[in-house]
Amino acid sequence: MKLQKLSRTNAVNFSTYLGVVVFYVAVTLLSGAGVLNRSMTGLLVPICCYMSMAVSLNLTVGILGELSLGHAGFMSVGAFAGVIASQSLIDTIPSAGVRLAIAMIVGAVFATIAGFIVGAPVLRLQGDYLAIVTLAFGEIIKELVTCLIVGHDENGLHILFNLTGNKTVDDLHLTETGTAIIKGAQGTANVKTIASFTAGFILVMLTLVIVLNLKHSRAGRAIMAMRDNRIATESIGINVTKYKLMAFVTSAALAGAAGALYGLNYSSLQASKFNFNTSILVLVFVVLGGLGNIWGSLIAAAALTILPEALRQFADYRMLVYAIVLILVMLITNNPTLKNFFLRLKPGKKNEKEAA
Repeated sequence: MKLQKLSRTNAVNFSTYLGVVVFYVAVTLLSGAGVLNRSMTGLLVPICCYMSMAVSLNLTVGILGELSLGHAGFMSVGAFAGVIASQSLIDTIPSAGVRLAIAMIVGAVFATIAGFIVGAPVLRLQGDYLAIVTLAFGEIIKELVTCLIVGHDENGLHILFNLTGNKTVDDLHLTETGTAIIKGAQGTANVKTIASFTAGFILVMLTLVIVLNLKHSRAGRAIMAMRDNRIATESIGINVTKYKLMAFVTSAALAGAAGALYGLNYSSLQASKFNFNTSILVLVFVVLGGLGNIWGSLIAAAALTILPEALRQFADYRMLVYAIVLILVMLITNNPTLKNFFLRLKPGKKNEKEAA
């Protein structure tokens, strides 16, 4: 029975990897053939970013079992850290691919630090308290970035916090060759866009490898045990705080890498983009795809990112239609009759009942 369960797990993981590869190849061929229009092509990088965000949040919400409403905050940290790293290395590293990789690593590192700072005290809370604190973190990060003014010249980075609201880029005292990277509430400006669909594909695959391997590891089993019964997990000597922090920080790091890729896909970006609505949108991806269901998160992220663009023909009513479609899908996927039907179709269920 153990061997059968192991093989089933490997088959699910392999099908997930294969599905992402097939998606990448199919979209690349369609784009090369000119089948996809410009608006759909422009959604490819955001789709990959949201896929990574959904899978990483599923690690916290679905696998760990804790509600986080500040995932957009980690994405924001990664986005602006990645943009600063990329823009400041233009003269030093002319290769766009190398610069993009460095920017994503920098975004992941800074998001990891933010995740640890937030998670260390916050993860001792549970339920609604954790959700409220992570929500507050997301809003705090947005306000801090709004006050941030950053520039770069031959003397290095110039960073200024505009807490009083009366300072401008001129206060950085940049040289004639210097450039402003972040202009406070105006966000980033004149960013060299180097994000690509291939980089997004690599990010999604890397996210899947990290999350799936963590889920099926010894640490992952401890994390899922905490989700199912915290008291029983503590009673057998498992360090609950350690494993909760591991899952939370890993989720934050992946969100930071996705944010860096997202930020380098646009020439200008404001902190208001990473608000509460973005956190809720990613949470919708997770809930719609199924808590703990990685494959479902990928499909939900791609479908709900494409759907508003596909409904553009409805003009002013497209968001209303989008909401109706979303409600219908949620009702269908949460129908008990359909759930029981699909459970009966799962291989091995009948044998397990007979064995019991």
